Amino acid sequence: MLELIICDDEKVYRNDLKRTLSTELDLSGIEYRICEFTSGEELLAKVSPADSQILFLDIEMADLNGIETAKKLRENQYHGQIIFVTSHPDFVFQGYEVRALNYILKPYVTDKILSVLHTALNELDVSVEKYFIVEQRSGSTRVPLNDICYFFSEKRLIHLVSAVQTYTFYGKLNDLEEQLPDSFVRIHNRYLIHMKYLEQIGGTKAVVAGEALPVSRACKTPLSIAFAKYMLK
Repeated sequence: MLELIICDDEKVYRNDLKRTLSTELDLSGIEYRICEFTSGEELLAKVSPADSQILFLDIEMADLNGIETAKKLRENQYHGQIIFVTSHPDFVFQGYEVRALNYILKPYVTDKILSVLHTALNELDVSVEKYFIVEQRSGSTRVPLNDICYFFSEKRLIHLVSAVQTYTFYGKLNDLEEQLPDSFVRIHNRYLIHMKYLEQIGGTKAVVAGEALPVSRACKTPLSIAFAKYMLK
């Protein structure tokens, strides 16, 4: 299990960071645990060197600041990945003294958090396969993103068509489009496809995983551009 720590004396930033990390790790299918601390003193008193693999550490804390906390951790043989969080980029250069992996500036930018997280996971050699979580009355199901061919909406329902089976759940296609990576592209007000499974575009149809799906006039040009970019990756 991946062990993470957030040490920050401001609750709003702890909550923001925890929410973003949890969402990404859930999507990645990684088992994890996140512990929170409000001061460097509390962190040092309760954490042993082997207790975490990734530490998000606020630099500007009262009494014992993040830099001094990190120094003490390293003196105690802590070998985890240290990522500093700060409102002032000038403090970042002090991170070299304690072998900090990276830093994140406040207020947080989600893309930066995710980039730093994945850098840390790569350093730890934690394999990542992303999943889409289907929420149904019977429970939650993780579907690998790579297996999803397309989504289509039908009134209040969304159907997820994968290479294995079809899942149906309540939701809105617009909300899904915002959550999914850019390899998923809208081709119609009712269809959102995975570019991996797009085989052909012609007229008002797109062939996705062997099925002919409708392409709206508004989506035709953006789809062609997206397809060209995807093929060049």
